[in-house]
Amino acid sequence: MEYKNKIIIANNLLKKYGNKIVLNSISFDIFKGEFLSVLGPSGCGKTTLLRCLIGIEFLNSGTITKENKDITRLPPQQRNMGIVFQNYALFPNMSVYENIAYALKARKIDKATIDEKVKSIVKDVALEDHINKKPRQLSGGQQQRVAIARSLVLNPDVILFDEPMSALDTDIKMALRKLIKRIQIERKMTMIYITHDQEEAFSLSDRIMVMKDGSIQQLGTPKEIYYNPTNSFVKEFIVDNLDEKVRLIQSSIQ
Repeated sequence: MEYKNKIIIANNLLKKYGNKIVLNSISFDIFKGEFLSVLGPSGCGKTTLLRCLIGIEFLNSGTITKENKDITRLPPQQRNMGIVFQNYALFPNMSVYENIAYALKARKIDKATIDEKVKSIVKDVALEDHINKKPRQLSGGQQQRVAIARSLVLNPDVILFDEPMSALDTDIKMALRKLIKRIQIERKMTMIYITHDQEEAFSLSDRIMVMKDGSIQQLGTPKEIYYNPTNSFVKEFIVDNLDEKVRLIQSSIQ
């Protein structure tokens, strides 16, 4: 991938809870149309980073610039970003259609436009046959597709994913990976994907940001990280783990 325009510039992001430093003055850029995974073990600060990027939480210091506009203190609704949570966060009493249409209705968009947008997005995520169902009637993978559609319908500049597949089984994960990557490529969307799964990050990402204890250990392409890990943590957490997964797969098919 050729990197041209920066959509987000994060400069010296510091986040503390009491005396505990969760983001340790980190800086990085995100490019338009790229798929960036933030990869690290539990407690490394990756979900806090996502929450600060979208505005659910505010930083102690540092700045976030999006397309040359300082968004550091803006509320989420003024950042034009979407977010997909691990637990789907759907309205249980609403149908698939109503869940996706909800934010459009809140923006006072006319009924005909809402109908057109919702039906188009439902087709994109292959849920036409489920459009009138409630979340309880859907599988976990289908519910996550609704959550993705709900974010897409507002046409955000950036979509953030907070470990969206951690509760799903392998086959559903593979199908969702293909869906997310297809959407990202077709729409030339910027996506930031939080995960602790090395294989997931490597299969989806243009670049990967490896984190530990609130600090960035390495930021580069999957190839750069695999062949040139910057320190022992990156090697052990990523390279050795990936190699072990490959060995397990090979042994299971022999």
